[in-house]
Amino acid sequence: MSVEDRLHSRGERLRELALIEGDAPMGKLLRRFWQPVAMSKSVVAGEATAVRVFGEDLTLYRSPAGVPHLVGGHCAHRLTLLHTGWVDGDEIRCIYHGWTYDGTGQCTLRPAERDTARPNIKIAAYPLYEYGGLLFGYLGDGEPPPFELPRKPCWEGNGFHVTRRQAWPSNWLQFVENSMDAVHVSFVHAIGREQGRFIQHVSQTIPELEYFETDAGIRQIATRGPGNVRLSDWTFPNNNHIIIPGPVKGGGWMHVGIWNVPIDNTHTQRMHMYSMPDLPPDQVAAFEADWAQHQNYDPVNDHDALFNDHAYPPDKYSDLTNAQDYVAQVGQGPLVDREHEILGRSDAGIALLRRLLYREMDALASGLPTKAWHPLKESVELPTQHAGAAN
Repeated sequence: MSVEDRLHSRGERLRELALIEGDAPMGKLLRRFWQPVAMSKSVVAGEATAVRVFGEDLTLYRSPAGVPHLVGGHCAHRLTLLHTGWVDGDEIRCIYHGWTYDGTGQCTLRPAERDTARPNIKIAAYPLYEYGGLLFGYLGDGEPPPFELPRKPCWEGNGFHVTRRQAWPSNWLQFVENSMDAVHVSFVHAIGREQGRFIQHVSQTIPELEYFETDAGIRQIATRGPGNVRLSDWTFPNNNHIIIPGPVKGGGWMHVGIWNVPIDNTHTQRMHMYSMPDLPPDQVAAFEADWAQHQNYDPVNDHDALFNDHAYPPDKYSDLTNAQDYVAQVGQGPLVDREHEILGRSDAGIALLRRLLYREMDALASGLPTKAWHPLKESVELPTQHAGAAN
């Protein structure tokens, strides 16, 4: 289908940016990139778990040797959920009638059928790459690209390194667009019982904004005054990398990477990496102890209290920041109606993001080459505190 054939109303065109299920053009584009589908620790050797991404139910399992595999969510026989079965070596066996599949999705055994040859039956299967405490899957067609875009030195050093997964009830694009909206910080992150440490460092000054396309994605520069310049290193198509004050006062700043991965059209899994690669070994234990108190916090569990009672968490660091973002972005609804929004000059980053998404989505839909995104050659130094801010 040509781009011209898909140019309908402005509202339909905007919805194309957000919809990812089935044959949706944006879903096809996102699937061409390595996407984190689970935390490494979510599935242990010899066990299986259910995964849902891009509206597709999948089965994630590890062999007893720890090798991860990602295959279809349902047995081809009577379509029961495959993760409810059991892992048998490098294969997974269905609980219902024992049909067995290997890591390529190939059915290898149908016990009651007394096959004398391998069955000509196959379910979906996708390559995995384990990196930084996350399991990345390639869910597109053909050979996957090299695993390069997600890699950065800050995710690979020693020191403090943790991950987190959250599932929020709104479309993925709402969370990605928020990454290109530096102005929201001055308002969203100032609300709550008390000011959090994040806004204390950044300040509520409304920034002057600059945006430009890079070889890897978009660079956002938000200037709030002399010595108060914040950069975001956003990687196409759905990852943001920033640096924020660390969890322990006086303990340095932390790298945060967030991938907003569609579960379906109205739900998103937010996959986080937190890292302080240069943290001295004698401080790692203190940071891990602090993280243990907050790693399971998810504002979705406090949805009614946040929206109806303005009951923000007492923590003035990660929990508060997380809850503030949740209220602002989930408050847009499960799938925001962009046709009726009113954008201004402060939304330049969102406008650039949409242009890039349209460009790449339309090229793919028309059978034209898309941009060859690749990691930046130069190291990106993300500024920390502004002049005069106390760490």
